[in-house]
Amino acid sequence: MTEKETAEIRRRLTLEKSSVSRIAGCYVNGDGTPITRFSSLLSSVPQQESEELLAILKKVLSGQPDRNLIDIGFSNDQVLSGEEHKLLMGLRDSALEDDELISELYQKIMSSVKFDEKYLILLALDKYDVPAYGKDDQLLEDTDNVFTYILCAICPVKQTRAALSYSVEEEQFCSLKTGWAIDKPVSGFMFPAFDDRQANIYNALFYVKKADGHFDDLSEELFGTEPPIPADSQKEIFNQIINETISDDCGIEVTKEVHSKLSEMIIEHKAKKDEPSFTISKGVITDLLMECSVPDEKVNDFSGEYDRVFGENVRINPKNIVDVKRFEMKTPEVSIKVDPERLDLIKTAIIDGRKCIVIRVEHDVEVNGVNISIKPEQDNSSLR
Repeated sequence: MTEKETAEIRRRLTLEKSSVSRIAGCYVNGDGTPITRFSSLLSSVPQQESEELLAILKKVLSGQPDRNLIDIGFSNDQVLSGEEHKLLMGLRDSALEDDELISELYQKIMSSVKFDEKYLILLALDKYDVPAYGKDDQLLEDTDNVFTYILCAICPVKQTRAALSYSVEEEQFCSLKTGWAIDKPVSGFMFPAFDDRQANIYNALFYVKKADGHFDDLSEELFGTEPPIPADSQKEIFNQIINETISDDCGIEVTKEVHSKLSEMIIEHKAKKDEPSFTISKGVITDLLMECSVPDEKVNDFSGEYDRVFGENVRINPKNIVDVKRFEMKTPEVSIKVDPERLDLIKTAIIDGRKCIVIRVEHDVEVNGVNISIKPEQDNSSLR
């Protein structure tokens, strides 16, 4: 799904726009045993609570593509005969009215999610009459494109503390008692995906609040596919591959060039919200390394290790390995942050036999909030 398509569905999740008919859920103990279940029409829920429920579900469609929002693809075999896909299709087609299928989903979640506290599984079904537009961008009245999908949110339920408050109605101070409050979702999914503004049953959208791999077991249980390497781990793994294969030929100029080129690609794509999430192939990276004069044998070593760790033909989002707003150099004793747009200011050099980071200064230098002067007589004698 593109960012634009995700936003289109997210904007629907209000009382005025959505057609969410049924809300179902299961309240679960920290040990994974159900406390209670519920299923009701959203129209029977008071307005304020309905708005809060939709706000929770909306969170499942928030965050960064390939980091918080992960496209899950189903193979042809899974769509034809896979148990996981059959369950998701059954939930959607039954409009969340098949208790047996709902129980099966709850069981999958409870068997693969680990919490120290209680949590809530929340399910909703929505039907979206997708508007169509003519060549002149005029809205067409007749459309038979109805996008029916389910949303699932998994939310911790946390105990609130007793606190002192003031009651405006009673005009006096009062004590708020402890209670249990539903927190923002930490994981969830949408099925099917909304691709090219229509249902794509070959894909689902999986949500994680933190891209640390904590919900890999849930992803595998729900979709029957091996989850991708968590976004938070991709940079560390990528850097490890670089260190093990080309570090001897990876000077500061190579690092600066790769960072700059990938950053340019990310920024260029960011303006295109109607395109799918931006990923690059291993070939893009190896081409960059070759352009930076890294020896062919080292590039081949990188290619082989990339296939072994990430998998053959696996594409990664460069935002998971490059921060366009940050470029950092580290030694055990020193950390230096550089504006990525001014990488020309830094280089490395051997001075008096010592390895040095050299930073060209064009403006005032501030240390601990104090402007310092650099005098002409301050040469490199202190490096000896």
